[in-house]
Amino acid sequence: MKQPPHQLAMSEQLLLAIAEQIKLPLLQISSQAELALLRKTTDDDYGAAQIRVLATNALQLVDAYSLSLRLDHQFNSELAPETASVASILYDASSQLKDYAKLYNVQLELNIGGKFGPVLVHKKGLQSAIVGLASAFIEALPTQQHPNNRTIVQLATHRCRYGIVAGVYADIPGLNNETLRRGRKLYGNSRQPLVDVSHTGAAGIFIADAIFRAMRLRLQVSRHHRLYGLGVVLHPSSQMMLV
Repeated sequence: MKQPPHQLAMSEQLLLAIAEQIKLPLLQISSQAELALLRKTTDDDYGAAQIRVLATNALQLVDAYSLSLRLDHQFNSELAPETASVASILYDASSQLKDYAKLYNVQLELNIGGKFGPVLVHKKGLQSAIVGLASAFIEALPTQQHPNNRTIVQLATHRCRYGIVAGVYADIPGLNNETLRRGRKLYGNSRQPLVDVSHTGAAGIFIADAIFRAMRLRLQVSRHHRLYGLGVVLHPSSQMMLV
């Protein structure tokens, strides 16, 4: 028998209502900026493009936050993972992020080579979480000290002893397990909970953290080659195991 969904707390209901209401003006801002570019109704094409990209990214974060609340309170059957390609999900996420990365002069890379096969995951949840993580990294990178002037954010996947890791990586040496643990404790009580990583509130990281918790997964510090990052371990699907 299906169990009824958990009731949202009053504060969560209010935040969800606010998030849903914010979406409309953000969508209007993005649409108006795009129309201005198409119609050439402004002399500042670059400014209009910036407004469109920023509004679109903010809208994606609002959607991801709303998703995290809904995932955490839906029927268990609706949270059931499905067979999906990590490479495909990361590719779609990079498509969402390319204009945002360009705005911050950050090089966005995909490292999805190799035969990893399908995994079991909530596809929309994983993609939203990856976009949130990458957005936070993109915002943080321009203020980081890079000896080689490397401002690269990489969406990547690799194997580990427990499964297949999907994550976001960059040249951020200050990112470690203690930083993440402290950031989780400070979140909601500090304007910069990950001060060693980002000068912003790093909302995308904590939204991703909430999405993964709702999916019964854990966001953790990870390494990919020489880059630091945050990732999640996914389990191969039974279809792959039978091949």
